[in-house]
Amino acid sequence: MFYSTLCPSPLGPLTLACDGEGRALVGLWFQGQRYFGGSLPQPPEVRDDLPVFRAARLWLERYFAGERPPVADLPLAPMGTPFRQAVWAALGRVPYGQVTTYGQLAHALGAGEAAGAWSRAVGGAVAHNPISILIPCHRVVGADGRLTGYAAGLDKKLWLLRHESAPLPPPPAGRAP
Repeated sequence: MFYSTLCPSPLGPLTLACDGEGRALVGLWFQGQRYFGGSLPQPPEVRDDLPVFRAARLWLERYFAGERPPVADLPLAPMGTPFRQAVWAALGRVPYGQVTTYGQLAHALGAGEAAGAWSRAVGGAVAHNPISILIPCHRVVGADGRLTGYAAGLDKKLWLLRHESAPLPPPPAGRAP
C-alpha cells in the first residue's frame, strides 16, 4: 500500500507519495509530468494526514519562500534499480544554485573514459527521477550548458533554476530566456 496527497506550489499542484508505513517519500510529481507515478507498483490511496506529508509540505513552503532547506530533513526512499539509485544519490550532491551535466554525473559515478557512453543511461535515470525538486534533476543541463528535457516541462525547469539563482544556459538563437 502507498499513500498520496496534493500539495500546492507556485508551479501548480504537486502530488506527494509515501510508502505504506508513511515513513518515507517515494514520489513527488508535478501534475501531468511524464512518468507520473511510474515508480509506484500500484495506485496510491489518498491520505492527507501523515506526518511525512506534513514535513514535506513545510519543506516545500520553505523552499518556495526562497529558503534552502536541507533535503536531509526529509526521509526519501525513491524506488529504482541500483544504477538509478546511484544517479539519484549523485544528483542529491549538486548544491543549490549550481548545475551539472550528464557527463559530469557519469564521471562522478566512476565512468572514467566511458563517460560519453554512460551519459545516455544517466539521462534515462535523471528523466525517471520519482522525487522532483528534492532530488534536483532540474539542475542537470546539456554538455553545451543548454537546457535539456525535463519531465515536468522546460518552463518549470527554468523557473526552478531561476528560483535557486543557478547560472542559466544561453538561450537558443533568436529567443530570449
